[in-house]
Amino acid sequence: EEDGVRLGKLEGDFAGFNGWEAEAEAAILLNALGISNDLHHKKMKDLLDSQKVKVLLAQALFGNPEILLLDEPTNHLDEKSIAWLEEFLLDYKSTVIVVSHDRHFLNKVCTHIADIDYEHITLFTGNYEFWKETSELARKLLSESNKKKEEQIKELEDFVRRFSANASKSKQATSRKKQLEKITLDDIKPSSRRYPYIHFECKREVGKEILNIKGLTKTINGEKAVNGFDLLITPGEKVAFVGEYDFAKTALLDILSNNLEADSGTFTWGQTITLSYLPKDNSKFFDNCDYNLVDWLRQFSEDQSMEFLRGTLGRMLFSGEEALKKANVLSGGEKMRLMYSKIMLSKANVLLLDGPTDHLDLESIVSVNGALEKFKGVILINSHDHSLVQSVANRIIEFTPNGVIDKKMNYDEYLENKEIWAELKPL
Repeated sequence: EEDGVRLGKLEGDFAGFNGWEAEAEAAILLNALGISNDLHHKKMKDLLDSQKVKVLLAQALFGNPEILLLDEPTNHLDEKSIAWLEEFLLDYKSTVIVVSHDRHFLNKVCTHIADIDYEHITLFTGNYEFWKETSELARKLLSESNKKKEEQIKELEDFVRRFSANASKSKQATSRKKQLEKITLDDIKPSSRRYPYIHFECKREVGKEILNIKGLTKTINGEKAVNGFDLLITPGEKVAFVGEYDFAKTALLDILSNNLEADSGTFTWGQTITLSYLPKDNSKFFDNCDYNLVDWLRQFSEDQSMEFLRGTLGRMLFSGEEALKKANVLSGGEKMRLMYSKIMLSKANVLLLDGPTDHLDLESIVSVNGALEKFKGVILINSHDHSLVQSVANRIIEFTPNGVIDKKMNYDEYLENKEIWAELKPL
């Protein structure tokens, strides 16, 4: 009887914790993140890295915790999973504290921004764009206020200097001195944020012929990456490859940069084209490399002078002794900044970028984004960064299980176009 009472209590507690629905709710979360039913009972060690990230995210979301802590939750997620997560968090009733460099995600989800700068935290009510505009405006107003005060101080000091010894003006001079004592300049502390200087120049303008791909096919480990793929790129195009099939997009960029050989098909670059490639995996540039940063960059520079190389590194936030660090000990973000230094030195007129914001902090992402917007050449880019794709790309290509979607429009227009899925090209 005692065991029965205890069992009844345990069943009540189990029901109170929503235990009977737990497995179904877990399945809903997993499916929503693209983990299909056939994977639900597999071991984590048997999943792909991208799938493991989704399972760990589902684990954090499971059970509706009162406080949800998310550190870079959109990293390694495809666009559909990110969109689902945004909607999930918008409907979430409890507290969410998130660290993220995804500007679109911060705009969509956040109601408050905690700005960590000047060695303290300032809380803003609003999303990322509101914080950005408000903080920049506040700093601008302080600067303008100080400028007016400095002009007033100069006028008062001039008056005191000219008339302090003049008996008829001495009272006025004394009054001006008192006014001077009351004026205090606002303390505008230097920001701890540092933005690298990124600017892509073209040594030569592109001609009329950019890229022509015909029937490109590649199988990797028994899986079709691209199959009979055709593509014609024309001047002025900035093409974003989007969607969850990073495997296919990376294979395509590797082939176009001559880092991977296609099984069949052809691709032809125009005679005026010079390429620079940012691979998703840049380890071959750093593994077993004993160069310091100056010598590493010297490999890719026409100007071999120390002054030029140091200046280039300094603009990418490697100043002083940092320029003498070994390249193979850099963090992921530092390696990306060094890779962008290499790309800038190339002065190529076509950029192939696979994961251009991976590992970067927000300041570097903003710098890359601005540089790509201003770039006069052609870009082929694989990115899940909504804000970057929206502001840079004028043509969207998505690989899907049913074919290839190819639209000359910006990313938001692409996402809002409900008729797109009826117009698939064969893979």
